[in-house]
Amino acid sequence: MNPGSKPHRGRRRKARPPRRRTVRPQFLTLAALLVVASLAGGYVVLSRSAGTAPTASSTGSGNTEGSTKKDPAWDGRTKVIGDGSTSYTGPQKGRLKAVPLKKGEKPPQFVVFSWDGALAGDDNLFEHYRQMAKEYDAHMTFFLTGIYLLPKAKRDLYDPPRREKGAAAISYPTDEHIRTTLEELSKAWKDGNEIGTHFNGHFCGPKGGGDWSVAEWKQEITEFNSFVENWKTNTGNTDLDPLPFTIDAVKGGRAPCLEGQDGLLKAIKDFGYRYDASSPGAFQVWPGKKNGVWDFPLQLLPYDDEYQALSMDFNFLHNQSEGSTEGDPAQYPAWQQKTVDTYLAGFNRVYYGSRAPLLIGNHFEQWNGGIYMKAVDETIKTVCVKKDVKCVSFDELADWLDVQSPQTLANLRGLDPAQAPADWATVVK
Repeated sequence: MNPGSKPHRGRRRKARPPRRRTVRPQFLTLAALLVVASLAGGYVVLSRSAGTAPTASSTGSGNTEGSTKKDPAWDGRTKVIGDGSTSYTGPQKGRLKAVPLKKGEKPPQFVVFSWDGALAGDDNLFEHYRQMAKEYDAHMTFFLTGIYLLPKAKRDLYDPPRREKGAAAISYPTDEHIRTTLEELSKAWKDGNEIGTHFNGHFCGPKGGGDWSVAEWKQEITEFNSFVENWKTNTGNTDLDPLPFTIDAVKGGRAPCLEGQDGLLKAIKDFGYRYDASSPGAFQVWPGKKNGVWDFPLQLLPYDDEYQALSMDFNFLHNQSEGSTEGDPAQYPAWQQKTVDTYLAGFNRVYYGSRAPLLIGNHFEQWNGGIYMKAVDETIKTVCVKKDVKCVSFDELADWLDVQSPQTLANLRGLDPAQAPADWATVVK
């Protein structure tokens, strides 16, 4: 679908009997991919199109638990915390001002671009997307993997659930990449972006997050917090400035491989999180709450006339090159355009329809010649400049949802993705 074309009709109907396809819908185990890329991961799925029941929560309301805490009183001076790894520099500047919709007002079209891992490596992609956010008046969410602030020589400081100390399913960073990651995290937060968590060791499958108890998830979060709050002690990089935020600025995350949300939701309440982005995929409907926190899933977007694709680079990688990060170069242009078309089809479906937020997740990677990064670039340039569009972080989206009336949110959640009310006053009371 090209920009400006008619939106894909995304009604919610009962599932049809499955039909055969060369590449069948399935979840892909990520262990093999993690051998070639020390990045955070996510499920890969190609799902049957609008003939599947939605999985987004139909519960939840504004002005309830899970709202952001009020910022402490600030005297205008930086307050360095602990060993100097973090600091309080006052309320974050440039955040979206959340206001309730007026009766009959059409909602903004929110778009969230989020990044799993957030390592500032030699590819300079962290800097690239931070700069793109500035250029297109956008904010993004960077989900930091905690061990990306821990030197490999100190790996035994990580005590993961059900593993030996220092174990991880991804590579530890170089000392130089720890420094560049810290620098980018500081700049990103100062620019108004959000820093969330992708937790630590990226364990999937047996003994991974899907098997963890609530106590083990709390252990993993405590480990993450320790790496953020003690990186100066752990790295010896005392010449670097503190991060310009405290650990309380972390308000949500995405679990590796989208596993273990049930236990995770019970654990995060003790840490003040207000949302979770670990749901394994849902239709493009307005978000609801699970266990009192906002549920922000990856979404199923129109891939072709029959199938919908999960809104993450791993999905396109699997469908287009069967998981190979170095597929047929002759196919790169077509695969890139198909990825762009899918993102824009998902955008147009809700932009001209229900105005449900579009939620996109990716990684800093160069798979298949970097086509998935180029597809994101083109999507940002196309959608973030449109009328009524607000490209925001998950935390900002939660701010906005929190100030809407429960009735308005319930009415919005009753809309199908492509359903535009003839009169918004029937929805926004």
